[in-house]
Amino acid sequence: MNYREAIEYLHSLTDYEKRRIERYSPQTLDLSRVERLLDMVGNPHRLYPSVHIAGTKGKGSTSAMIESVLRAAGYRTGLYTSPHLHTFRERIRVGADPISRSDIVALVEEFRPIIACIPGITTFEAVTAIAFTYFARQKIEVLVAEVGLGGRLDATNVLRPEVAVITSLSLDHTYLLGNTLPEIAAEKAGIIKEATPVVTAPQRPEALAVIAEKAHARQAPLTVVGRDWVWEPGPFDLKGQYFVLHRIGGGQDNLAGEYWIPLLGRHQLENAATALAALQILWDRGFRLSRVAAQEGLRKVQWPGRMEILSTDPLVVVDCAHNPYSAEVLREALQAWFPGRRWVLIFGASADKDIPGMLRALLPLADHLIVTRSEHPRSATPVELADIAASLGSGAEIAINVRRALQRALTLLGPDTGILVTGSIFLVADAREEWAEHNGQPTPDNDQTDHEHV
Repeated sequence: MNYREAIEYLHSLTDYEKRRIERYSPQTLDLSRVERLLDMVGNPHRLYPSVHIAGTKGKGSTSAMIESVLRAAGYRTGLYTSPHLHTFRERIRVGADPISRSDIVALVEEFRPIIACIPGITTFEAVTAIAFTYFARQKIEVLVAEVGLGGRLDATNVLRPEVAVITSLSLDHTYLLGNTLPEIAAEKAGIIKEATPVVTAPQRPEALAVIAEKAHARQAPLTVVGRDWVWEPGPFDLKGQYFVLHRIGGGQDNLAGEYWIPLLGRHQLENAATALAALQILWDRGFRLSRVAAQEGLRKVQWPGRMEILSTDPLVVVDCAHNPYSAEVLREALQAWFPGRRWVLIFGASADKDIPGMLRALLPLADHLIVTRSEHPRSATPVELADIAASLGSGAEIAINVRRALQRALTLLGPDTGILVTGSIFLVADAREEWAEHNGQPTPDNDQTDHEHV
């Protein structure tokens, strides 16, 4: 088996990333499968402490921030996130290093006969067990794990973390998780464990009420960012932004102070405050942390594809916004960082997303709309996207792929116009690779290239 065959094997299992899941229920997502698989390999996830993070928006950025601070403090860290931007290997990291292709191959070959004993196991369940095993063998000292989907029934919910984190909640995956914020909050709050501290980002009252009720029922101490921790925005530019964090009321405030992050958009300050609130709990529980390590970790955090500037001349910005709420947040951030700027909008999205909602948020900024698609099987076709844009009163040009879209966008630029690529992480990945190739730069490692022959 080589690397490509190993990845193909994993995707040959029940893969709800490649095809739409029909029900978020115990009949579809069953924790007993991943629990059985982990038990058969010695329950590696019990060998290290963890931080568990759910949410609709910001859970990836928050995970990256927490991991970066822990690494700056001297810990050997594991980071488990999904989906990936360019290569599957990004999902499983020790420190800054993605898992190697050879390690993927070896682990898949080892797990394949075990997986065969568990009917119906999904791709994500199998990958989660493989990742947790890899982290144990790498002797990590702490794991930061992002929920894949929902929370209550997610394969990562086998963890018994030191602290659970719930980032900003909004309507997404409504056909699975519920049509209201309280229903979605109930699924996300499924990661709250008995007597385990939980941190939540600022939430709308109806969502916060559900989280608070779940925490109370499980005697889990609840920290609410925006109430117990607050932040003041500071100066910002195209390289990053400052903020000051304060603790309100009682409790340790070792991590209060001034910080700088290289991530753009005021929404990232909410994520940073949430990360620091969780890190303060780790400090309280005996982790060796310091404000200096927190400042260094946030200063060095990397999370590409989130309001990322690929070029300033011409201005090219990419962002992984994939629902109406994240599109509205992106619009606000663009207006703050680039006041008065108009955009050539390159847009593509998965067919199961609220495409009209995203376009309503973004079209007011756009002088031109180019619709296209990534190679992901769930992508909406450009014709479908153009029809939706037309129903909203906007014309759209169709490009068969991101390369053609970028080529056309460059011809439409004026002195006060930039290119914005958004709608899905898959589209952003394609744009980052195409832009690198367009400028004669090395393209990011992806699963279509053979950098390692195994």
